[in-house]
Amino acid sequence: MVSFELSEEQRMIRETVAAFATDEIRPAARAADESGAIPNELIAKSWELGLVRGALPESVGGYGDARSAVTGALVAEELAFGDLAIAMHALAPRLIAYPVLEFGTDEQRAAILKKFGADRFAAAAAAIVEPRFDFDPLAMETTAARDGSSYVLDGAKCFVPLAAESDTILVYAATNRTAGAAGVDAFIVPRGAAGLAVSERERNMGIKALATYEVKLDHCQVGADARLGGANGINFTRILAQHRVALAAMAVGVARAAYEYAKAYARERKAFGVPIATKQAIAFMLAEMAIEVDAARLLVWEAAARLDKGEDALKESYQARNYAAQAALTVADNAVQTLGGHGYIREHPVEMFLRNARGFAAFEGLATV
Repeated sequence: MVSFELSEEQRMIRETVAAFATDEIRPAARAADESGAIPNELIAKSWELGLVRGALPESVGGYGDARSAVTGALVAEELAFGDLAIAMHALAPRLIAYPVLEFGTDEQRAAILKKFGADRFAAAAAAIVEPRFDFDPLAMETTAARDGSSYVLDGAKCFVPLAAESDTILVYAATNRTAGAAGVDAFIVPRGAAGLAVSERERNMGIKALATYEVKLDHCQVGADARLGGANGINFTRILAQHRVALAAMAVGVARAAYEYAKAYARERKAFGVPIATKQAIAFMLAEMAIEVDAARLLVWEAAARLDKGEDALKESYQARNYAAQAALTVADNAVQTLGGHGYIREHPVEMFLRNARGFAAFEGLATV
């Protein structure tokens, strides 16, 4: 029997994060988008919620809670409902902490996790996406070649969040380009490593408040102990599925934000003496938007549930990410249409939702559950 009933703890977490997104994130979203900067105090408040530390062991300062992809998806959706860029920034530490927690050696866990178990936000960066139109994470051009007791990394990455602020960047590279997912590994690279260069901040159409960078690796040499998981490596298929579930959940959050704003506007805006929500064209459009939001969420939860069971979820996460990405774009565009001319101006956030939603087609590895 399939159940979509959340546990009491999950409902409590969802309500807490939803309140934070509504009361703290949404009011700050427009100013952050315009200035390209997120207030440090807002990130500090998000850190106090324990959205990253919760799943870390008590031995490194975490709370020792069981990690759940479904719970992670709930958090990602609610934060993105407030604002996508702020959500990605607030959850960025997961991009290193969670892979290290799941696949790292004892030495790697001891060295890395303690800074994410601290009382203050610690920036983190993970580099997956490559700057080419036909990028495929299962066929990376960034390589890591074994050289005695070291690895030499060569290639280029883009959409690397917080790269200029992070002490460490988790770089994904192919150690065997003919082996698909099995040939992809991750390397813990210090930001100051020779051969690693962080470019100037990227200027994006959306997520303007999130600092992303291009990173270049030119014969960047790291020790063999920098390979995540040591001799065992990682399960890149599982990491990729976790990333895609998180992005799909965030796409649902953006879509829901656009739908709810458009619905509220349509109920208040009057034409010929009646709310435009009573007009058939608007009512039907809002109904389709609601369907898209719920359908995308169910795909997210299905993929997340498979991850929690330890099952392969690459197909389900891919379907969820693709469907939710399209749903977010469609719903945000319809929200702009619902507001008419008002949808195109910055007085209302729907144009920002649309710009952010456009990016999901290109996002990969910017969040995880």
